[in-house]
Amino acid sequence: VLPFPSQVVYNRVGKCGSRTVVLLLRILSEKHGFNLVTSDIHNKTRLTKNEQMELIKNISTAEQPYLFTRHVHFLNFSRFGGDQPVYINIIRDPVNRFLSNYFFRRFGDWRGEQNHMIRTPSMRQEERYLDINVCILENYPECSNPRLFYIIPYFCGQHPRCREPGEWALERAKLNVNENFLLVGILEELEDVLLLLERFLPHYFKDVLSIYKNPEHRKLGNLTVTVKKTVPSPEAIQILYQRMRYEYEFYYYVKEQFHLLKRKFGLKSHIRKPRPRPEFFIPSPLETEEPIGDEEEDDEKWLEDIYKR
Repeated sequence: VLPFPSQVVYNRVGKCGSRTVVLLLRILSEKHGFNLVTSDIHNKTRLTKNEQMELIKNISTAEQPYLFTRHVHFLNFSRFGGDQPVYINIIRDPVNRFLSNYFFRRFGDWRGEQNHMIRTPSMRQEERYLDINVCILENYPECSNPRLFYIIPYFCGQHPRCREPGEWALERAKLNVNENFLLVGILEELEDVLLLLERFLPHYFKDVLSIYKNPEHRKLGNLTVTVKKTVPSPEAIQILYQRMRYEYEFYYYVKEQFHLLKRKFGLKSHIRKPRPRPEFFIPSPLETEEPIGDEEEDDEKWLEDIYKR
């Protein structure tokens, strides 16, 4: 029997499928009897030292086994004398994430709650209906750095330099992925992410894939799709890609690690035909072609090592 991690943190990245995963976690927590600890704070990812200490204290004293989830940049529990939990997360193509957030802030989703008005009540009409191409090409603050440097800080952490687009934050984020995260998946291959979570954390995620594929759950999931989303011009997308070069270097690094993990457990990454979406204009990373044979490092030994970190 593998060691059972009784403390799991999903510091979910905004607009990377987290609402879908949280819906699943609510079902799974009742089914498997773990403590799902969620937060109503959605817009405070960077914390002062005292706020970090307070949050870590509150998380650490939760009834175990727990899975804590919140939009918050990586927290180093050991820095404040706590036990470092097992971290998991999911990211997606940076341009797609940005576009999803841009239109969600303005128009919400299919849940019909007018939640875009609730989230952005002070947004002026001219800003709400600002053409995405104008925003990018005319260098509006929302469509330029540092606003576009979004995914990396979730993995880099709370240090002030984690908010500055550059190599330092990028390398620190990669290091944390390697040392502190059990799994960082990519939203474009969500079913494989769920499959691996079920394999790595069965006490939390057993049967997650069958629940996800259930038609009734799919109906709920479809309600969280952002509405009125349009694709910018190729010129605008190329500008975004240049502005987000560090985000893309991190995304491709995570994607490569995720594919290596899939190969390790015999999952293939199939190359899909290009579709008319932002990735079409962006160079594709290497894809996994063949699963690794059984002679590779023992799977359970590998998991055990990660749980001990």
